[in-house]
Amino acid sequence: MNALIELQSLLDLFPDNPPLLNECEHIASSTTPEPYKTMLVHEHHMTVTMENYHVSPVEVQVLDRNPDENNYGRKILLLKEGTDQVVQFGIVRFNFQYVTEQVKQEIIDEQTPLGRVLITHNVLRHIDLNAILKMKCGPTLAKHFNCPEDTVTYGRLATIFCNNRPAVDLLEISSPLE
Repeated sequence: MNALIELQSLLDLFPDNPPLLNECEHIASSTTPEPYKTMLVHEHHMTVTMENYHVSPVEVQVLDRNPDENNYGRKILLLKEGTDQVVQFGIVRFNFQYVTEQVKQEIIDEQTPLGRVLITHNVLRHIDLNAILKMKCGPTLAKHFNCPEDTVTYGRLATIFCNNRPAVDLLEISSPLE
């Protein structure tokens, strides 16, 4: 997998003008600085990781969606529960043929973060970490994170396998951390 090509394929689901990112590079997991390394370099759901790091449940806010018969894309923010504090930006491309109709419907309902849906329904899954990305926020991401443009943050590309099939492609970007 070429990380920057995969990144672009996810960004192309929801073209932003002005752009989401000003710069992006694929970096080695071992060079990821803390606390981003703890936040991103693992094979667990980011929902749980964000809740643990921010000591708060998270809520999903769907910014845009791109559904078709078997696939569902969405652009989201995760927020600390009951606040407007954004902790993560994400783009998800989900192939529904590997999950039950109930799981599909709960994801389409857009009320619960994806990781929580899969955990709650005990979907047999594992997560492959594909790449760590170092990026500078473009105007759109800076607005979501309420930070200056060109602020450096980190994200990851990952694939969730449901029932041993590659069902979900993810771009997950942490809000800038101190």
